Amino acid sequence: MSPIVSLLLFLALAVPMSAALLAAVAPAHTLALEAKYVIGRLVALSALMIATPLLMSIALAVVITSRGPVLFRQMRVGEGGETFAMLKFRSMRVDDAAAAFVPVAGAAPGGVEGVDRRTAVGRFIRRTSLDELPQLWNVVRGDMCLVGPRPERPEHVDRFSGEIPGYAARHRVRVGLTGLAQVAGARGAGSCMATRAQLDNEYIDSWSLGLDMRILGRTVGAVLRGAE
Repeated sequence: MSPIVSLLLFLALAVPMSAALLAAVAPAHTLALEAKYVIGRLVALSALMIATPLLMSIALAVVITSRGPVLFRQMRVGEGGETFAMLKFRSMRVDDAAAAFVPVAGAAPGGVEGVDRRTAVGRFIRRTSLDELPQLWNVVRGDMCLVGPRPERPEHVDRFSGEIPGYAARHRVRVGLTGLAQVAGARGAGSCMATRAQLDNEYIDSWSLGLDMRILGRTVGAVLRGAE
């Protein structure tokens, strides 16, 4: 058996509960979600292998155009309130003195926060969403899945959970690379967090494989339009 096949089989088994146990103790919906996560991890691993030349090219461009690490790691809140380090290609100049950013009440953080420190390469990879590609590794690790509520920073989660009804309920499921809120227009800095929370909870309550496929398809369109 090849190493790649062995790794794929290992990832398929590396889930919190086995399929047999889930079938015995969990409803069909929960079993379907676990299957979604396993399939997503396999898809993400395959995508990482296929995109290796592109990933290496972006990493090289980041290194030769500005000082600092290739990857930007930021703590985010995932399923059940657990925190994890979400990965992105670094798109900004390193500035240890950068001031903390506080979003306007009810508005989403993100985008350019405070002083614009984006590099030339950073502007391009953010406009095309190529900076998000390292999050495929977060999917392989099980921190995230392909489709689900987008994860937010702990300090913002604490704030929004106290201000927005239903916001904390978003963490009932695994967070995703993309979600219903993002393709429905509640995407990017300044978007309404109450609307995001509503759409995320609607997604969770009405989840199906078909819905995920539609969201992934619409995500491609959003990426092609180049919105940050």
